[in-house]
Amino acid sequence: MLDWTEIILRLGIAALAGGLIGLNRDLHGKPIGLKTLGLVSLATAMLLVMVHSDDVKIVSDAGSRVIQGILTGIGFLGAGVIVHAGRHFRVRGLTSAACTWLAACIGIVCGLGQWRLVAVALVITFAILTIGGRMERWLHQKLGGEDEAAKQPPSAASSDKQPT
Repeated sequence: MLDWTEIILRLGIAALAGGLIGLNRDLHGKPIGLKTLGLVSLATAMLLVMVHSDDVKIVSDAGSRVIQGILTGIGFLGAGVIVHAGRHFRVRGLTSAACTWLAACIGIVCGLGQWRLVAVALVITFAILTIGGRMERWLHQKLGGEDEAAKQPPSAASSDKQPT
């Protein structure tokens, strides 16, 4: 099994890298940001760290197919969280969809008994969810990203940027 330092380093860098890509997308006015891509990157890194662990051997094709099926199904559930009907088209719920997918990944890792991996992933997850939005807004102001409120219809602009 990887030692704590290696687990923290791999998951932390994955979350940071995903978050930086999300910040770039947000600065260019895209409907995805730091929290969403940070969580997705964390989830995928967590699964790969688990799969490459000495303690876990997914030997059968059936085991890997089960994991693939879970993640695909959760992807559809996440799409349902994002899609909203209304007068104006808006993309909302991406962070909630990413949390849904991350929760599925955590469930897989729990099922395989990788407790240290789960603990580190949860600490990073709550750090992203707690300070990610504030950090994203602050960096957005400092780096001069596109103003999403200016592109929204007046009724939608006032309710934009609610936590997801």
